[in-house]
Amino acid sequence: MRLRFFPLGVVVTLSLLVIVIALTATVRSIAAPSDVPAWLQAHVGDSDGQISTVVLERARALYLKKVAQGVVRNPCYFAMDATRPGDMGNGVLGRRYYVICEASQSFHAISSGHGGGRNLKGTVDFSNGRRCSKNFGNAMDSELTAGGAYMTSEAKTSFKGFYRTGAKQNVAFQRTFIQFDGEGEAANARQRVIGGHAAQVLRGMCMRKSPNSSYADHDGLVPFGKLVDYAGGRSNGCTSWSPTDAQQIIAMVKDNPTTLYIYPESRDIAAVAQAAKSHSPSGEAPYWNASCLKEIGAPKFWPRKTLEPVIAQYKQDHPAPPPQPVPMCKEP
Repeated sequence: MRLRFFPLGVVVTLSLLVIVIALTATVRSIAAPSDVPAWLQAHVGDSDGQISTVVLERARALYLKKVAQGVVRNPCYFAMDATRPGDMGNGVLGRRYYVICEASQSFHAISSGHGGGRNLKGTVDFSNGRRCSKNFGNAMDSELTAGGAYMTSEAKTSFKGFYRTGAKQNVAFQRTFIQFDGEGEAANARQRVIGGHAAQVLRGMCMRKSPNSSYADHDGLVPFGKLVDYAGGRSNGCTSWSPTDAQQIIAMVKDNPTTLYIYPESRDIAAVAQAAKSHSPSGEAPYWNASCLKEIGAPKFWPRKTLEPVIAQYKQDHPAPPPQPVPMCKEP
């Protein structure tokens, strides 16, 4: 089913303002499940497409806090549960990113990528598989997902190159990136260039002569590549969506910021890891998606103060080769 969101130019009516004001009145007692409206409570659960209780409570509290502070007027807010599987198998993607618009009683769960991490061979491995994320962190160049509170910020659209369609037409690929500003452990999101974008990239780049193109460089060359959709894969720490979902989400937040809460934070990871170590009964342990927890054993958070020096030393010991010019395309 295709998602339907408010158009970008939606007018905030008086009734919406009344609803938002009423919502902000509950911000201090948001932890109580009874504070969640009945229609939204119906979407709470641990199955695919549902949102787990702790994720909703924290996402909703963050949103109401920012509304009360006057920094958010967007009628919708976002949440992501990075403990859930991203790849369900057989081409099915896990729905673990949530778009919640309480004023219109709208709830949508969609797919989203998680940070792939890195394997610094011979030094340390903090990489993640396609299905479940075991490693989390906030270190520069770690390519890990960091949980916590975020605000969407400016949108930047960049030309990446051309690709050829099945009809042998050359199409300019421009991808929009929504910058995130984080708080607490995620406060370095801007320095890490963490944000949201479509899970698309150009691979196998080469250069072609096209002096009349507005994208041509000083030598009259433009980049070409193969457009790859990696919605079922991993990101470099950003939040990535399918092209269709990305288009709709970006339209919602362009020039109209809102909140995003990503679960888990380091405190959750530590609590779950401790519970796994002490073999606590599942009913007593902190929340984690059951299928992923069985797969990963125990999660781990890599703080920047310990991981960044390791990454820096690895770079020093393994210097990158000098950059090579992009080759010319062989086909006409």
